[in-house]
Amino acid sequence: MSRTASSGVVAPGRTARPPDGGVRTIAPPFVAAGPSGVAVRDRLKGLTAEDERVLRLVGAHLGSLAARDLKMRCRDGLDHDADRWAARKRELTGVSSSRWAGSITKATHDQWALARGAQHAHVQGLESGVRTLEHRLSLPLGARGAGRAPGGYRSRREWFAKSRRLAALKDRLTGERADRDAGIVHVVRGGKRLAHVRHHLENAELTEQRWRERWEAGRSFLAADGESGKRYGNETIRLTPGGEAALRLPAPLAHLANAPHGRYVLAARVAFQHRGAEWADRIQADRAVAYRIHHDPERDRWYLTASWQRTPARTLPLQAACAQGVIGVDTNADHFAAYRLDAHGNPVGDPKRFGYDLSGTADHRDAQVRHAISRLLHWAKRC
Repeated sequence: MSRTASSGVVAPGRTARPPDGGVRTIAPPFVAAGPSGVAVRDRLKGLTAEDERVLRLVGAHLGSLAARDLKMRCRDGLDHDADRWAARKRELTGVSSSRWAGSITKATHDQWALARGAQHAHVQGLESGVRTLEHRLSLPLGARGAGRAPGGYRSRREWFAKSRRLAALKDRLTGERADRDAGIVHVVRGGKRLAHVRHHLENAELTEQRWRERWEAGRSFLAADGESGKRYGNETIRLTPGGEAALRLPAPLAHLANAPHGRYVLAARVAFQHRGAEWADRIQADRAVAYRIHHDPERDRWYLTASWQRTPARTLPLQAACAQGVIGVDTNADHFAAYRLDAHGNPVGDPKRFGYDLSGTADHRDAQVRHAISRLLHWAKRC
């Protein structure tokens, strides 16, 4: 992958495997489109005990509505249509609000579609595994592979074990295909992995209380889509240019409001360090900004994430992107290797190395990679 000197990313073409098992051909490179969305996050500092209580109550109430709505959507399966969507939204409006109901139904639709895509990918993976096993079982013991096709198994013991594995995969594939054809998906709000951990708390080194906190945080729902033309771009979760955060309470919790029109104003102040000017320009122009409030039980911190769509930048032709040279980047186990190339592909100067450490926690690994990418981009700008 190469970073151009102006904008865009020149991505290498994908390799295509020929049917005869010969040498792979590389498709021509192309200029990848830039990001179409932005998300920034800030911690909600200075929350009072009452603020946290209200956020937990609202998140739990809306989370229960989201779970009920997801159950209805999964039950509809392939018979779902626009009328059913409207009926679900009307049912939720009476126990929340019209905007909260719209956010919940949209999130349900996205979650069902994501589960549907994952189900399709799982079926394809099972089909690939069945084909591979059938091919290898059909070969004599010890047969060598041809080209990129695998050969036969080495012993009768291995052949027998793989034949049993094939029968198990075929049984699973039959069940997954039946669910796919019937439009049945299996979704767990809060995460299937965390639900399984409940039965293995000792192995996970968790107490029931700590698990419960993670489970409630994962099933909480405090997200609102933005609306262009409305004040500050969002009527449900509102963030002023001064950083004051307020949310419209659902109808059953309206008695907790501390501001007019059923709103609750948080004591915390939000200040986005990254893309803060871009966010401020949007809300002052009343352009749509979506917000999500979530709780991290491990750190016992609350965060607010703002996201919005950007107008896609016009993609340059490949010749124009490479006119001033490019930077070739190779990803390795512990570093990025980068080299500046001129318009003809010749190296200019010395290669650069941007290291990162992928040991430790996921947060540490993520921070290491982000820091390496930031240093790489700063060097690209200087070039």
